[in-house]
Amino acid sequence: MVSTPVGEKEVAVELGENETLEDLMIGGYKIVQNKNLYRFSSDSVLLSRFASGRKGDVVADLCAGSGIVGMHFFALNEKTTLSVDFFELQQELSTLCQRTIEYNGFSDKMRCFCGRAQDAGKELNGKYSLVLCNPPYQKKGGGIRNPESSIALCRHEIAITLDEILATASRLLGFGGRLCICHRAERLCDLLCGMREHGLEPCTLRFVYAGSKEEPYLVLAEGRKGKSPAFRILPPLRNSATETVV
Repeated sequence: MVSTPVGEKEVAVELGENETLEDLMIGGYKIVQNKNLYRFSSDSVLLSRFASGRKGDVVADLCAGSGIVGMHFFALNEKTTLSVDFFELQQELSTLCQRTIEYNGFSDKMRCFCGRAQDAGKELNGKYSLVLCNPPYQKKGGGIRNPESSIALCRHEIAITLDEILATASRLLGFGGRLCICHRAERLCDLLCGMREHGLEPCTLRFVYAGSKEEPYLVLAEGRKGKSPAFRILPPLRNSATETVV
């Protein structure tokens, strides 16, 4: 058992074998991770920082994993965010997310849905003002698949494709709602064309470079549902932490 301070109180959490409790470096909040499962990368943190919070935000985190993107976004925008719902296919990762929610005392503001994001109930249509997503990067059938099925599901379009993610985000967002998503730079055309196809007008783009490399490896993008704001390309980012965080 590990006892650590959250806010002004000590909170104890039972950690299983290969589990760690990692500091989000904001407000004393922490996230439960498992060394044998998919662990979040710096891309997730870049995405949560890229997304701008608005007063009264109701947020959905698709392909949530252990909950890092939505959790970190909430920590950054706690005063303006009403709630965050996490959608994760894998039971083990969804359970880690739920434990993180309980550990940080967010049960009144956060929920976990375990299952395919594209199967989210119709009662959630139009509910959200912001959808966040760090999706599987590899096209279905492309790339070398990780032998660990739990990790392969997070990296490859096995259970969900980019097109299905964009269709789901569009369905869940209300009019004027925002999608903030990250993806490999080489899939930028797929991303932007898919966003428009599903009624999500691209409005903000930011390229991320690994260290001193001359070509970007990642793109951060925002799209709006039903609106066509002026398109912006933000200054590029240099990311020196391209390996898995923690």
